[in-house]
Amino acid sequence: MAAAPTVQRLQQILLWPLRLMPVGEDETGAPRRPWELLRAQPDSAWREVIDEYTGAPAGFHERHYQEFVTFLPYVQRFLYGEGRGAQRAGGDALDEGGGSALKVFRRDDVRGLRLRTRPQDEPLRLDIVHVDLYFFVDVDVVMLNVEASHEAGGLALAQAQELLYRFGRAYPSGWDAQGEPLHCLAEAEWLDAQGAVLARSDSMERERFIAHVHAHRAPKIAAHWDWLLRPLISHDSAEPGALRYRQIEYYRMPLMAYLALDDPRALGRSDFVRLGLITGSAEAAEEAAALPYAEQHLSDFEQRHCYDRFWRAGGAAPDTRYLCSGHALVVVGRADAEFFRCRDRGVLAQFRHPHFLIFLIVHFQKAALLMFSDRLAEALRRLDVGDARSVKRFKRAIRASFEGFLRFSHRYWFQEVAEQAQARALFRLSAEHLQLQPLYAEVKQRIGDMNSYLDTDSLRRQANTVVRLTVVTIFGMVGTITTGFLGMNLLAEAEAPLSSRLWLFGAVLLATIVLTVYTMAKSKRLSDFLDVLSDERLSWQQKLSAFVAVWRAGKE
Repeated sequence: MAAAPTVQRLQQILLWPLRLMPVGEDETGAPRRPWELLRAQPDSAWREVIDEYTGAPAGFHERHYQEFVTFLPYVQRFLYGEGRGAQRAGGDALDEGGGSALKVFRRDDVRGLRLRTRPQDEPLRLDIVHVDLYFFVDVDVVMLNVEASHEAGGLALAQAQELLYRFGRAYPSGWDAQGEPLHCLAEAEWLDAQGAVLARSDSMERERFIAHVHAHRAPKIAAHWDWLLRPLISHDSAEPGALRYRQIEYYRMPLMAYLALDDPRALGRSDFVRLGLITGSAEAAEEAAALPYAEQHLSDFEQRHCYDRFWRAGGAAPDTRYLCSGHALVVVGRADAEFFRCRDRGVLAQFRHPHFLIFLIVHFQKAALLMFSDRLAEALRRLDVGDARSVKRFKRAIRASFEGFLRFSHRYWFQEVAEQAQARALFRLSAEHLQLQPLYAEVKQRIGDMNSYLDTDSLRRQANTVVRLTVVTIFGMVGTITTGFLGMNLLAEAEAPLSSRLWLFGAVLLATIVLTVYTMAKSKRLSDFLDVLSDERLSWQQKLSAFVAVWRAGKE
């Protein structure tokens, strides 16, 4: 019997998209930006990242150069902003830091993760490479990025499959009969550089999660993820805090994985299915060769989920296969291939740099579209058509969503991000599995429908106003022409005392105001009467009845 494949190096990257709730306005009335609030908190563990492009030249390496040239120019401007020369030449900076639409914050206190995938398993330690927060200008979305690695070797493939399946869960999906959490890590502890525990999971405390959903109609974020995001606080929490977030997608975090194996060819089809679709390991060792799902469901797995351009014995990185399901992007290759494990110009460098940014872009696009849809639903839910203030708030919300969607479309929505064959293929695979095009079209249609409704309603109100003014003008014209005929004055009061003239002026003014207001109040019925009067097909009796109906009791 052949030995089970062994993972010599595992690199896992989690991306957790979250919706940021509005943070209000500053003293000038301008909307506050969440990263500015985070930057201003002196006791926060998060610090803004001075990237390789704005930092010291010694920190800019060949892998950063290759990352930059992978993307098309408009994507480069989104990711990296304008260069210093463009700024000196008078180019408008989108924001401080060279105009990049990304604002990145990092915390360096978390250096390790000790975990158990199942209660009976031995503890496993991962090194934490990065813990970042990605903010986006003009879009209320933040993405938590956690990169972990296991470089000690000797990790069984089943362990790696189970780790990929369980690590990126925001909370347990349930518990079994023994009270053990389902589908998530049994235990998780964030560690500092000395190995001290910073925070640990609470997934075994079933009653706390159940009580939270009962009380708040929202899931409780597991304690170790809640701690990691601080000072960002869940929106349903009673704790004070200006930076608040809300879950916007499924509780499984999108992930990337890099697996360097001693022999990738030893993996069976079921192994690749479990890795590509992140299904976890088989329940028993004898079931490992069996497919996790029915054969007819997986009949097109290789065509839909595998990028096999480098799945061959030769080349710089032999036996390299990419697996993409939208939710996950996994690359598998040989641990003894120098190019596959090279962190400066090989597959590992591509995985951690351009491919990571491709994965970031597609999941940001999906999260932003879901956020716009969520905002529309909230605006409709808060609308009370009988309350004028509610109607005004609704209109402002829809207009703001329309403006925000336009900015998103022109700044962040890309059909292509690269011309390199591999990068272009991975972007298209991810976007297709996430169904970004149909989602974009649906959200665009909804926002367009809302905006069209507001425009139509505005035109209707303007038309009603014109009709009312026309009615007032028509009936006022009768008195104007009558009293002004040949410039005659019915009352010769020009030589009367000033007090008499003032009294007469006030009386006429009051009568005019009352008549105008009364005409406006009856303008709808008067307008209907004028329509009847102008209809030559109706008799004079019908026209007279319409005139009498102006003062008939009933609803306008």
